[in-house]
Amino acid sequence: MHYSLSKIASLIGARRYGKDDAIIDWLLTDSRSLAFPETTLFFALRTQHNDGQRYIPDLYRRGVRSFVVGSLPEDHEKFFPGANFLLVVSPLKALQRLAERHREEFNLPVIGITGSNGKTVVKEWLYQILLPDMSVTRSPRSYNSQVGVPLSVCLLNEGSEIGIFEAGISQPGEMQALAGMIQPTIGIMTHLGEAHQENFSTPEEKCIEKLALFKDCQLIIFNGDDKTITDCMSMALIRGNQLAWSRKDEDCTLFIRAVEKYKDNTVVKYSYFREDGQYTLPFIDDASIENSIHCLAACLYLQLPKEVIGERMAHLEPVAMRLEVKEGARDCIIINDSYNNDITSLDIALDFMNRRPNPSNRCHTLILSDIMQSGMSSEELYGRVAAMVNHRNVQKLIGIGPDISAQGHLFHTDKHFFPDTEALLASGMLQGLHDEVILIKGSRKYNFEQISDLLSLKVHETILEVNLEALVENLNFYRSFMKPETKMVCMVKASAYGAGSIEIAKTLQDRGVNYLAVAVADEGADLRKAGITRNVIIMNPEMSSFNTLFEHRLEPEIYNFTLLEALIHAAKKEGITNFPVHIKLDTGMSRLGFNPKTDMERLIDRLKRQKALIPVSVFSHFVGSDSPDFDAFSAEQFALFDEASRRLQDAFPHSILRHICNSAGIQRFPERHLDMVRLGLGLYGVNPINNQIIHNVSTLKTTILQVRDVAATTTVGYSRKGRLKRASRIAVLPIGYADGLNRHLGNGNCYCLVNGQKAYYVGNICMDICMIDVTDVPCKEGDTVEIFGDHLPVTVLSDTLGTIPYEVLTSVSSRVKKVYFQG
Repeated sequence: MHYSLSKIASLIGARRYGKDDAIIDWLLTDSRSLAFPETTLFFALRTQHNDGQRYIPDLYRRGVRSFVVGSLPEDHEKFFPGANFLLVVSPLKALQRLAERHREEFNLPVIGITGSNGKTVVKEWLYQILLPDMSVTRSPRSYNSQVGVPLSVCLLNEGSEIGIFEAGISQPGEMQALAGMIQPTIGIMTHLGEAHQENFSTPEEKCIEKLALFKDCQLIIFNGDDKTITDCMSMALIRGNQLAWSRKDEDCTLFIRAVEKYKDNTVVKYSYFREDGQYTLPFIDDASIENSIHCLAACLYLQLPKEVIGERMAHLEPVAMRLEVKEGARDCIIINDSYNNDITSLDIALDFMNRRPNPSNRCHTLILSDIMQSGMSSEELYGRVAAMVNHRNVQKLIGIGPDISAQGHLFHTDKHFFPDTEALLASGMLQGLHDEVILIKGSRKYNFEQISDLLSLKVHETILEVNLEALVENLNFYRSFMKPETKMVCMVKASAYGAGSIEIAKTLQDRGVNYLAVAVADEGADLRKAGITRNVIIMNPEMSSFNTLFEHRLEPEIYNFTLLEALIHAAKKEGITNFPVHIKLDTGMSRLGFNPKTDMERLIDRLKRQKALIPVSVFSHFVGSDSPDFDAFSAEQFALFDEASRRLQDAFPHSILRHICNSAGIQRFPERHLDMVRLGLGLYGVNPINNQIIHNVSTLKTTILQVRDVAATTTVGYSRKGRLKRASRIAVLPIGYADGLNRHLGNGNCYCLVNGQKAYYVGNICMDICMIDVTDVPCKEGDTVEIFGDHLPVTVLSDTLGTIPYEVLTSVSSRVKKVYFQG
């Protein structure tokens, strides 16, 4: 999309307040997706629980100047000078109207998909099949709502040859707006299930509402064996041609002659206009088979040769579901699929668990809540669930909710029922699960994340206290060296240098930092799941993490052509355009990065010949900004970076942020701050220039487990390394090298503080415990011990180890509980 703001105002019938026109390339409804504030138009949508106008001040601070609002902010000329406001009755309706007008600019085939189940899979599989022959624009992920559809439709561009868009509804009257935006020429009605049935008086009412998407279609594809759909086709006054497929009626245009299931695949044999064909599908569940037939019908109508369809069907890839597998406590494997809960998704999840390799022969356990919005009687619903449970080799069922509990007699397996999640948590049963594969499947209202958390719960008597007020003081210390307009990236990688990335990120977000940066995609995904909306840079993206990047809008660093090509390919496959990336140049670190002398021409050319990615920043690393000894080399680095980064900027019309200063560079090189700086170790209280503590953030504490008197002739610990010179009092602490206490601190090399006094480590530090000499220190069991922190600087430990504070801080184990406080 590339419209002037004045044209958008005309298209949506808005009254414009503001002096300057602007070019709009980006539509925004979620502040965490902001990438290019100067050319972004933010729609301040109102929902039942939120109002987009509350985010205007923050977005304005971040550079957004164009807003669609339902009411003007108070004193907008005073508080938002230079902003443009498009005043409309409803920002949502305005967004939808803009999508309608944009769709009318394109004369091309558009496939609209609706139904209760299978929309996303059909869309993604059609994309996989059609992509080699044409440029496909499709809905990102499951953008099928009143907000998602207009954002999807607005992705159409001059290069689009076909569009594929999902349309999902949950209430009567919703489809009309979606139909007006998608304006499909080909319609596909997928499986009509029970989802949202409670909002409709009959299945027929819901079906007719969905069929409203197809009122002006040239062709409608549907399952002719579904009586509800076929009966509703005439009631809905559908005028287009119908391509009904059937497994029963040989006279149907597309007749499915046979479906042959094998161990790992399914062979589907069919006749289309009396001509036979077949394909092999690498899935065996019924939902996948039905979805593939919808794809078959569309591809045959689009005149793809049967041989091509068969070859591509055989290589279809599974569509990523909101399902995660992780290791749990007590040798359990956790399959967390608590995003939604209906019959179809339960069947898929059970099939996944059943087919997953299980060499240890672990017990299969299902934790299942009441299934909501099914539209079936309780007995019929749980009769079907019981059949699935029995068929999918579930050996233990934990049911939660009044409905499934009332139908407990239908299940013939080891079974346990609870009225709600709290009752299960209070029962202690979860703590008794061991050596099991546990599928967690629950409706959102049951808050199954509590179950997942408990199954992975780690309890430890050692804690890390994190002073959030000190963190903010350190942030402000470095901001004092910066100009107000300079942006900041804060490093929260390695669990925020051991301090815990989520709470640190929340605090930094509240203090208005522009970017957060982590090492790998999973760290960024954790931030998103915790509600972090700031832009997140992934410093070391892995090839296997691309789906995580796309799903959570995480912005990867790109440092070589191999990674660049792989990410372009993956983004194209997902139908993603203009995904933000950060270009890294190697100006002297000799680590990662493009060569600024030899790679720039090729890099610029490749970036300009694709639309999947778009550079939002370019950066490099100083090698020795913390020491005057390296100032000459730092100057060479900056000159090299300055020239190369300017070349990149000159090649693109949009603004590309340039940054090279780290914590030491912020303090020592204010003239080299450019557009943005990166704050790392200094944020956590250690000045990298002189290793002095600015404001201490992290304090590692533990407690004394036991105190005992030991004779001078006795040794302490493994290998008899703890040799005593006198009769001593030895205290045992529940902290060891598995918690991050380095073994080289043992044998008297370093000390901790007990009641403010030094107590040296005795003997070898063990995995989970260590021993200290408290002969001259008044103390008792249960007293607090400081490993490092407010009174014992972390630099004492790092100096003893001959290393840097980074290593000590980031070595703190994830099993160490973190406690956050102000002041």
